Amino acid sequence: MSCPGPTFADVRAAVIGLGAVGARAARQLISTPAVDEIFVYDADPVRLAEVGTALGERAVPLAGPEVDGHGVSVVVLATPAGEQLDLVRTHLERGTHVVSVSDSVEDVTALLALDGEARRRGVRLVVGAGFAPGLSCLLARHGAATFDTIEEVHVAKYGTGGPACARQHHYALNHNAMDWRDGGWLQRRGGSGRELCWFPDPVGALDCYRAEMSDPFVLHSVFPSVERISARISATRRDRLTARLPMLSPPHHEGAIGAVRVEVRGAREGAREALVVGVAERTGTAAAIVAGTTALALLDGTIDLPGVVVLGDSRLPTDILVERMRAGGLGVDEFVGTGGTGTTW
Repeated sequence: MSCPGPTFADVRAAVIGLGAVGARAARQLISTPAVDEIFVYDADPVRLAEVGTALGERAVPLAGPEVDGHGVSVVVLATPAGEQLDLVRTHLERGTHVVSVSDSVEDVTALLALDGEARRRGVRLVVGAGFAPGLSCLLARHGAATFDTIEEVHVAKYGTGGPACARQHHYALNHNAMDWRDGGWLQRRGGSGRELCWFPDPVGALDCYRAEMSDPFVLHSVFPSVERISARISATRRDRLTARLPMLSPPHHEGAIGAVRVEVRGAREGAREALVVGVAERTGTAAAIVAGTTALALLDGTIDLPGVVVLGDSRLPTDILVERMRAGGLGVDEFVGTGGTGTTW
């Protein structure tokens, strides 16, 4: 089913943080003809000038991360982990909708707690609108729609979107994972729980391990009755051995293909089945498509829930959002199996 893109006029948006994700999200927003201007900011003045020039005359560089007085309706925050909470509060106070792409547990849990504040101010805050969480949550809801009941949701991801994302990946492997299991949180050691996970081509099968990831917290907020939720990231032996040390080499810029897969297990017509839904794409590109599509959905009213919003919420039009992301270049693959396992796409 095709669905029309957003239609609105006289819209101003902003993107704060112009790394691999932010720069692409800004490009997606400015490519929408009805967005009159996009305001951009990055702490690196050279990066700010480069991206501003590349985006063209409808892009306006900002002197700082605030957007007061510019008539901005929505802000995409693509800053590194640990820099989001104060910025989010500032923009909420100004009555601006916010899309956060942070995947750190500290950021995500703190932002989820701002629901009351966002409601009081009549604005929307979308938390975890990146690769994982974000795309992972949409895939979970998309897959869950085919089941009568669901019992388990398991996420695995491969790849990083840029230097800040690479640092977060390194950090996550050295910190404990939190799994939701049978009504409570269970702490697991980071780097444990090796599992061979199959991702869509061209990525294929990779060893994945427990790590400090925010996906279980976000998924539990929209799937409160699910019995088990977990998340893993791919890692090599070197990754695991060096996780407790400072990064031995500078974080790389995004280049290789990344992937995310979500396995949903449950019952369909009385039989226990599993569905794996996945995407293989450059991590920064995929996260930017999610963030940009989410920002546009806030602007045109496709996302109209009050307060804090999490992608994958049953009240959101997930099919429309996924369709728009497909139109933006994301290809979604599915594998259906029985008994909870599958090895080919």
